[in-house]
Amino acid sequence: MHVVREVSAQGGRVGVTFGAPEAAGAEWLGTLPPLYPEWLGDRAFTEAHGVRFPYCTGAMANGIATVEVVVSAARVGALGFFGAAGLLPDRVAAAVDRLKAELGDTPFGVNLIHSPQEPLVEAAVADLLVERGVRAVEASAFVRMTAPIVRYASAGLRRDAEGRIVRTNRLVAKVSRPEVARHYLAPAPAAMLDELVRQGKLTAEEGALARLVPVAEDITVEADSGGHTDNQPLPAMFPVIAELARTMAREHGYATVPRVGAAGGLGTPASVAAAFAMGAAYVLTGSVNQSAVEAGVSAAAKEMLAKAQVADVAMAPAADMFEMGVEVQVLRRGTMFAARAAKLRELYLAWPSLDAIPAADRAKLEREVFQGTLDEIWAQTEAFFTARDPAQLARAAADPKHRMALVFRWYLGRASRWAIDGDPRRTLDFQVWCGPAMGSFNDWVKGSFLEPPAARTVGQIALNLLEGAAVLTRASQLRTFGVPVPAAAFDFRPRELAV
Repeated sequence: MHVVREVSAQGGRVGVTFGAPEAAGAEWLGTLPPLYPEWLGDRAFTEAHGVRFPYCTGAMANGIATVEVVVSAARVGALGFFGAAGLLPDRVAAAVDRLKAELGDTPFGVNLIHSPQEPLVEAAVADLLVERGVRAVEASAFVRMTAPIVRYASAGLRRDAEGRIVRTNRLVAKVSRPEVARHYLAPAPAAMLDELVRQGKLTAEEGALARLVPVAEDITVEADSGGHTDNQPLPAMFPVIAELARTMAREHGYATVPRVGAAGGLGTPASVAAAFAMGAAYVLTGSVNQSAVEAGVSAAAKEMLAKAQVADVAMAPAADMFEMGVEVQVLRRGTMFAARAAKLRELYLAWPSLDAIPAADRAKLEREVFQGTLDEIWAQTEAFFTARDPAQLARAAADPKHRMALVFRWYLGRASRWAIDGDPRRTLDFQVWCGPAMGSFNDWVKGSFLEPPAARTVGQIALNLLEGAAVLTRASQLRTFGVPVPAAAFDFRPRELAV
């Protein structure tokens, strides 16, 4: 596409031509070569991960980002992450085996979440990811480095024939604060590396090379997303962490600057194009994929998601970090979960034990929230932790406050399972992790083939967001040349694309 100016005494209008500028009898101002969606981000990201597009599907917890989600992403040339958070190691191992069987050498990833309440689970999942040869991991909720994440990132480090350090395992680390990003952008702590070498979990060479490279070469700035989030605006946080990556690369003398990607609030071509315009090496989508046919939530939850508007979200206490006061962003429309979970948090802060809760509050909890007596809920909680983490029960026996936390976490944990299973008796208690991107996506696809949940596939969502972002980027490029670009050029509508 050539940008030209009419030759006239008044200077002439600026426009475009697809033919030779000379043939148009106009003054040539510039040429825009073809723009492909593959070119929107950093080529180094797609080369490092062996994918076609600088696009990832995030790891929605409890297996909501199913094997099918990851396979669909892989089939279109994106990098999909399996939602391993909240699952026991045997479930994760089974999913990895299925992914390897279905995809062969096609790249895919798995989530590793920081689990302060279940450190043994975190360590076991990290070990199996190393042992099963999973080459990409989305690291989430880490506020500091732990031995399992350092072991995964450092395993397989070696030098090539030219002496360059080569990675076997790659972390794609989600962060929303500079102080957390700093941990990933620095080399792993020396004491932790020494201990891993002593335990035989790293070789001496791996431990030595890990001192020379950042823990992660891909940092995802997670803005206002579903699930765990600090609700940060992407345009405010992204430049800060991108500059931090450049600064720390200089300070540590890295051969390359760690790549910085974007996530949170990405539900339309315009938002994806904006992320790339800020310099994002790649984008990562989450909420919008939860409404796709491949996602591991019930049809009822997908219908709720498909009706969401931008403001139909709320913050609620997180099951995995309840005692710490950590919150997750969830769907508000059609469910009472956020309000009921907030009440549990309020009672936890106000009273030292379950027995201390006033009778009226206790009766209301049993009737409206738990739909059973607290004694019955404790019996179920006790059975769960007997199989999963008996140490929690020993602590609860000595600390009534902890016993109350475990009972309240029963509701928070079960609420996400009710949404996954589509339990019709607990629709008002569905916990559906969701960010405002879901509402913007719904507005964009209204009236198109992607409006019905049954038509939403991970592949079509990805390709439409990417192609739309390329179209809008091209329109923006033309405008910078002074071309009077019509408003319609910035209105890409979803269309069925070849997968």
